[in-house]
Amino acid sequence: MNQHPRDNRLVSSGSAYLRSAAHQPIDWHAWGPEPFALARAGDRPVLLDIGAVWCHWCHVMDGESYEDPGLADFLNRHFVCVKVDRDERPDVDARYQRAVQMLTQQGGWPLTAFLTPEGEVFYGGTYFPPDGKYGRPGFRTVLESVLEAWRERRGQVSAQALAIRRVLEEGLDEGSGGELSPAILDRAVDTMLRMFDPVHGGFGRSPKFPHPAGLALLLARLRDDGRAEIRTVIERTLDGMAGGGIHDHLGGGFHRYSVDAEWIVPHFEKMSYDNSELLQIYLDAFAALGIDRYADVARGIVRWVREVLADAEGGYAASQDADVGLHDDGDYFTWTRDEAATLLTAEELDVAGAYYDIGTAGEMQHDPSRNVLYAATPLAAAATRLGYELPVAEALLRSAEDKLRARRTERTAPFVDHTRYTGWNAMMAAAMLRAGAVLDDPWARGHALRTLERIRGENDDPDTVAHTPHGVGGLLEDQVQTASAALDAHEDTANRAWLEWATALMERVFRDYRDPDAGGFFDRARESGGEGLLQSRLRPVDDAPTPSANGVAAVVCSRLAELTGNQVWRDRAAEVLTAFAGRAAELGLHAATYLIALDRQLNPPTHLVVVGPRDDKVTDRMHRLALAAYAPRCTVQRLSPDELGASPLPTALAAMAGRSAGPAGYACVGTSCSAPADNEDAWRATLSATSSDVRLVTPYT
Repeated sequence: MNQHPRDNRLVSSGSAYLRSAAHQPIDWHAWGPEPFALARAGDRPVLLDIGAVWCHWCHVMDGESYEDPGLADFLNRHFVCVKVDRDERPDVDARYQRAVQMLTQQGGWPLTAFLTPEGEVFYGGTYFPPDGKYGRPGFRTVLESVLEAWRERRGQVSAQALAIRRVLEEGLDEGSGGELSPAILDRAVDTMLRMFDPVHGGFGRSPKFPHPAGLALLLARLRDDGRAEIRTVIERTLDGMAGGGIHDHLGGGFHRYSVDAEWIVPHFEKMSYDNSELLQIYLDAFAALGIDRYADVARGIVRWVREVLADAEGGYAASQDADVGLHDDGDYFTWTRDEAATLLTAEELDVAGAYYDIGTAGEMQHDPSRNVLYAATPLAAAATRLGYELPVAEALLRSAEDKLRARRTERTAPFVDHTRYTGWNAMMAAAMLRAGAVLDDPWARGHALRTLERIRGENDDPDTVAHTPHGVGGLLEDQVQTASAALDAHEDTANRAWLEWATALMERVFRDYRDPDAGGFFDRARESGGEGLLQSRLRPVDDAPTPSANGVAAVVCSRLAELTGNQVWRDRAAEVLTAFAGRAAELGLHAATYLIALDRQLNPPTHLVVVGPRDDKVTDRMHRLALAAYAPRCTVQRLSPDELGASPLPTALAAMAGRSAGPAGYACVGTSCSAPADNEDAWRATLSATSSDVRLVTPYT
């Protein structure tokens, strides 16, 4: 980056979001001890701005306020200004979001908080316009009021900061001990069913988020519960999202959320972590329910990841921005009727216009002529109305999509943040391993393994990982997501090195993150230290915005117990789960990852074991079939005959497997085992029977 003469100190930051503010006339500091020491020395309050490079309103506030020379001069004279990238420092964001929410009952990005020099919050909000509008006070007015309170009413400021800190300390601990019981799962599922939107799918009204972990829990419960409404929730939600504007029909992948209940108008940013979870659930739903369009959606996500996020050496970018400029709102992704008409034949426009609702009146408030592409009318119905045979309409729609996609590549694309966050990379690697199996996609599998090898190679310690290469360490989410993906790599490759790495990571987690008094894990290692509210201990169980690290940790512990036969891991999973059992049912949808772990702890696991020589092609194909199948609480192992004696298999399974050199497949649900399968067709039948209400899907070739 070429340094501008007026660039501030953020120009050398590793964060794309902080670098985007390097030209601003504000004397920004990154998070660290220096700005707080400066605030103490000058007896000045701290302005804390937390945002993200993909955040539309963050860029709006930057342009409206932080680039204004007069406002910048006022801030530089009277405040110490700190800018934080919420993706780079989720630990900072988690604490200050909660503090501001307690004060104002609102949160989100940009987060604008005013702190004492000790880092305590005494006032805050989110987006403030430069002048009063949208029902919000003007930013200059807010700054003057804050400064007046700091100078003239210091006692009130201190009292408010102390009160917020005391309430925050209680709110940061999401744990509440309780007995592990199937009733927790039942109550949580019932709550999800009540929250379900029966018309459009999803949960609640607007804005509407995907909640893939909730869908994964319901899919796992479907076999055991069997209520028809559970399948309805899963299918209607997946169908609603797949057909909605939240789904990028041309480029693949999903935007972060929908501003309406119908899934039509999204916030257009695309997040790596959202798409990894959505890829997993569409793959699992395809494998479980056999609905081909779910495989199509999954292939679209893989295509977007390959074209936009993937680094050739391994690793994935963090996000793709929503917009190109301040006055843009998803223009890269939307179309006017005239734009479509200049590209398409009359017949293509007929079909695409009817299917995607490309009209003269669009959905975007900033430009009502712009249309979000969404499946407004079933293609068969559109074809009948227009007088086309369905195959003809399908061909016309494909041709129209190809032309629109090609033209879109000529537009200036929104910025991609190529930062490789370890936890998010592990999540995407796990999803790509699943895609490699279910879709028989060798690129997805190979790239996922390169990603995990790169993470392992970039961290000097064999039992811990940093949040970014050579960046801040000591964050629980990175450790447990990496351990989880390493177990996926072990199941996929049968390489024990991955199992050993996962074990080492989790042993370190129990040493450095465990709450010795109440169980469960803190989000930061005990010796991490830090300024301001980082001293407060957070023991999270909510999926906000990524899967609960405590929930993931409990799942990993259960999987380690199944793969190693070591009871200590099952006991550790129970300890983590018990620490949150008192609140899990009330959290319901928002603690879905925890509930998935509880389901794994309370109900019998499925073991799929394939035995045969290492270089045997039939054994290899049977192993891939096992990886492509869907069964809740499933562990897959591929063993050579000489490994059987050292492998901790369930007793009945070990007795059967020990009598064969393979190729053979063995399937057990709890203590109930099927007869051995000695060929691919028999193994397919065994897997299908093991899946019970869900069916085996052979990988695409």
